Amino acid sequence: MKKQLGAGLSAVAMAVLLTACGGGTGTSTPTTAEGTTTASAPAETSAPASSPVPAGAAELKTASSGAGQIVVDANGMSVYFFTKDVKDSGTSACTGACIAAWPPVLTESDSPAVDGVTGTVGTIATPEGKKQVTINGLPVYYYIQDKTAGDITGQGVNDVWYLVSPAGEMVKTAASGY
Repeated sequence: MKKQLGAGLSAVAMAVLLTACGGGTGTSTPTTAEGTTTASAPAETSAPASSPVPAGAAELKTASSGAGQIVVDANGMSVYFFTKDVKDSGTSACTGACIAAWPPVLTESDSPAVDGVTGTVGTIATPEGKKQVTINGLPVYYYIQDKTAGDITGQGVNDVWYLVSPAGEMVKTAASGY
């Protein structure tokens, strides 16, 4: 009984987070590869665990996925666009509870190194003064439910979160295999 109650509360917590950053209730529910709904504690606000990028290495690169060629970070973690962001606005529309589920892709460089990414890569300042990576003028994010390289569980969440193509476009096709 305790296990079922905990799972139910976790699902409710994730629904609240997703609604906060999706602008509506939507019909998409994040799932694991096994198809079960999962949630993280709200305290998990950092990007997926990754090791530092060696000096001179590409911070963003391309990889093959169930949704086609996409942009990933140096460790193979998928990056996403948020449709509520405004191109070239210099700000992110993902704030508050949204950041808990969709942490920004951060960099130390004004010009992040890329390999295979043909979209224009830059940065914007976060409210905390850090540098968030942009592609074609839109900020990019991780999805907290993506746990390992190659995960694309954030694709299409609430019809507002989409993978990024190497050209810097939103990948709006359905992903296969997740």
